[in-house]
Amino acid sequence: MSGNIAKRSNGRWRARYRDVTGNEHSRHFARKIDAQHWLDEVTAAVVAGTYADPKAGRITFAAFFGEWSARQVWAPGTVLAMSLAAKSVPFTGTSMKQIRRSDVESWIKSMNAAGLAPGTIKTRYVNVRSVFRAAVKDKVIGSDPTDGVRLPRGRRADAAMSIPTPEEVGQLVAVADQRFRPFIGLCAFAGLRLGEAAGVRLGDVDFLRKSLNVSRQVQRVNGAAIDVRAPKYGSERLVHLADSLVTLLAEHVATFGTAGKEQWLFAGVGDGPPHQNTVGYWWRKTLRDADLSGIKLHDLRHFYASGLIAAGCDVVTVQRSLGHAKATTTLNTYAHLWPTAEDRTRKAAESIMSASLVHPEQHELADGLSRHHRA
Repeated sequence: MSGNIAKRSNGRWRARYRDVTGNEHSRHFARKIDAQHWLDEVTAAVVAGTYADPKAGRITFAAFFGEWSARQVWAPGTVLAMSLAAKSVPFTGTSMKQIRRSDVESWIKSMNAAGLAPGTIKTRYVNVRSVFRAAVKDKVIGSDPTDGVRLPRGRRADAAMSIPTPEEVGQLVAVADQRFRPFIGLCAFAGLRLGEAAGVRLGDVDFLRKSLNVSRQVQRVNGAAIDVRAPKYGSERLVHLADSLVTLLAEHVATFGTAGKEQWLFAGVGDGPPHQNTVGYWWRKTLRDADLSGIKLHDLRHFYASGLIAAGCDVVTVQRSLGHAKATTTLNTYAHLWPTAEDRTRKAAESIMSASLVHPEQHELADGLSRHHRA
């Protein structure tokens, strides 16, 4: 970047520079020191890599989002979530360079005042933050106004998570319609999400090796339509099935067969897999028949994870079984279920103590042997 300062005939000072693309920018000041200060700031921004073309920053948030989002490769669900977040901000018509951190904080405050859940606010914030980060990378703005913004506190994982008891899960399986039992089984005993269970085909189940290949999910699109696509990023996985679950799936196929030429394990409308609304109806009916309430179908996935952890499975094993892209996701969700250092210490101490303190009859035998040797 090259720049200079020159005094004009009217007595004002003009500072100007050419950016890395060759475009010239200039500003006029009453004092030379102010012109030099402005030029120094621009130079520092170029050196620090935070320089942004002032003209580029005039584009509004809505216009930039429209141009940027059109270039992104997103799943339909992501398109909807991003559009919802972008439309929810109060600065859609404001130029990108004029949006301040205070504007973002006011937006967060308004969502909190409207009663939105902390998780919903965080999701919208993260989506909007990705827009500003893209603008920084494109040199539209020099810094991201969402950096460091505090969000409402969510509930702790151990307080927010609802895990049904084995008795409740058993009751649900017992009263469920025979066609719906294996669906509950896949969620409770294999950790599948609703969309993943709905998307299972006969060929995904290896009855001999007792495993299930999770390679797709069924998602709702525009209310009534469904879309079959790959699972969430990092969620493709091979799940090892319990013998009883394999039997349950085999009996289901033997009794009801499969749906359509794709051989869906569970039938929806026509030859396709079930819609989310259909599964929701099945689940609500099962809850009523079991005389239970407050249990979500997704809670069965937590039930499965808690069972793996209770059985001594490590973080990586649970991560792979659930299809989490990163182990940190597993830990952030279920860390409170793993035994603490104190729990392990007590268990180890109990083991040491049990091995050291023998029963009274063993004491008598040991004393008898000792007297025998002395004699």
